[in-house]
Amino acid sequence: MGMAAPLYHTADMVRALTDETRHWPRYETVHGELLVTPAPRPWHQTVTLRLAAALVAYTAREPGGEVFTSPADISWGPDTLVQPDVFVVPIEEARTLAWPTIRTLLLAVEVLSPSSVRADRFTKRRRYQEAGVPCYWIVDPDTRVIEVWTPADVRPRLEQVRAIWAPPGATEALEVDVEELLRMG
Repeated sequence: MGMAAPLYHTADMVRALTDETRHWPRYETVHGELLVTPAPRPWHQTVTLRLAAALVAYTAREPGGEVFTSPADISWGPDTLVQPDVFVVPIEEARTLAWPTIRTLLLAVEVLSPSSVRADRFTKRRRYQEAGVPCYWIVDPDTRVIEVWTPADVRPRLEQVRAIWAPPGATEALEVDVEELLRMG
């Protein structure tokens, strides 16, 4: 007996799966592949909130970007809809207050959970690189490492002490202390 061919999912199909009052499971699609992840563990949320707070404080000092967290609706075509855990977009796009006009990610961050490793490390990472996202961080709370990717990278730069992000036009870079970000408690 043969297996049924997987369904090719469009961004519109994924949007139709989402109930605005409930954000989990999270539905995304990359090149038509449906990505479904359950609600993240509390540790994931702690790390996400810490990083978002650091980015908000940084963008207050270094204007030019607006910080968002998922749920989101970032799409670069009919077969892609992603929801980075934390991301920064140019202020001009953020001011439109409309997901269809937010297409430029200055920084995208995914915090790994056991259920998201494959999608975050491979599927979404490759799509972020294809879209030209200049900096993509994969935060791995279990190994206490931040993987730093750029569009041209074949392998990440592994940061165990300090992750640095300097968007265009910044006078000062953001420095994230990895140990502090991933401290328990």
